[in-house]
Amino acid sequence: MKRMMGVINLVNEPDDLEELTYNRCVASVPFGSRYRLIDFTLSNMVNSGIENVAVFTQHKYRSLMDHLGSGKEWDLDRKRGGMFLLPAVLHETTGMARGDLFQFYSHRDYFYRGREEYVVVSRSHMICNIDFNEVLDYHIERRADVTVVYKKSDDDDFAKFRRMAVKEDGKVTVIEDHSGRLRTDNVSLEMYIMSKELLLDMVETCLAQGYDHLVRDGIMKNIDKLDVYGYLHEGYTGIVNTIQSYYKHSMQLLNPKIWRELFFQKNLIYTKVKDEPPARYAENAHARNSLIANGCVIEGKVENSILFRGVKIRKGAYVKNSIILQNCEIEENVIIENAILDKDVFISRGRVLTGDKQAPFIASKTKVI
Repeated sequence: MKRMMGVINLVNEPDDLEELTYNRCVASVPFGSRYRLIDFTLSNMVNSGIENVAVFTQHKYRSLMDHLGSGKEWDLDRKRGGMFLLPAVLHETTGMARGDLFQFYSHRDYFYRGREEYVVVSRSHMICNIDFNEVLDYHIERRADVTVVYKKSDDDDFAKFRRMAVKEDGKVTVIEDHSGRLRTDNVSLEMYIMSKELLLDMVETCLAQGYDHLVRDGIMKNIDKLDVYGYLHEGYTGIVNTIQSYYKHSMQLLNPKIWRELFFQKNLIYTKVKDEPPARYAENAHARNSLIANGCVIEGKVENSILFRGVKIRKGAYVKNSIILQNCEIEENVIIENAILDKDVFISRGRVLTGDKQAPFIASKTKVI
């Protein structure tokens, strides 16, 4: 019998990736030359044997629906279980979307129909390769009510996250919100394992008291009453919810050690496959230390950059330390450094676009410069 069901919780997930989230939610932001952020969480669940996954959406999810489709690429197009895209239920009077506990309650039939005993609730913007079976074994061994996955953080992580106080035995005593003052390097990865029974009880209890936020109201306010334990994930992990963190973790993919750890050492990361011809390099093209997806045409120079499918770099153009999303066209003699270009951006010949590594230049989707 399968032990876990998966919930990818996009409700209350902040859209702080500036131009990259003008027209899409964080979960569907492109990453790593051919993936989307949600691919990592979804692949981790599938690789852990989870065959019943619900994606609780909130807004701007059209591109996400297009990407996920029936779930075929993740082997989730099933007659029993599989993948469920569950849209937000709006408030009857205000027309506004409410918190995640209200959404869980509105779609409680999904939980009742599942035969699994435990639930994994995760955000979509965590870049890592993790086996949830190991987390569940730890959860059962500790007889925990809630187990939260965390990592040791760098000071220059550039992301927004919750800090945690964790005792030597793994017991979590404090979880602070993003603006807290807790001085610790323990950072929550927003992945929680608990029994389905506890989750449903938390949903009903919190809503009856007028609260509807899972982490803030269900876990943080009851941390003295619940046995909350922390599971330390020691592999590479990127929290991607700001432009600075997106740029940093994208650039780190150019490190072969990190690339191998994420994509080849444990389990594979799956994504929607698109048929494109191989990248084509002109006679005088130059590419060094870059990720270049299929369908690209390189006539100029590319260095320390990530190019998505169908990007065209014309003669004399120089792209350095940049992330160029799908179908962008860089005309002749353009210089681009420390930049992020969203899909279908056109840069006319001779333009010079330079940003800073701490504040990269960003061009929104379909922009002409």
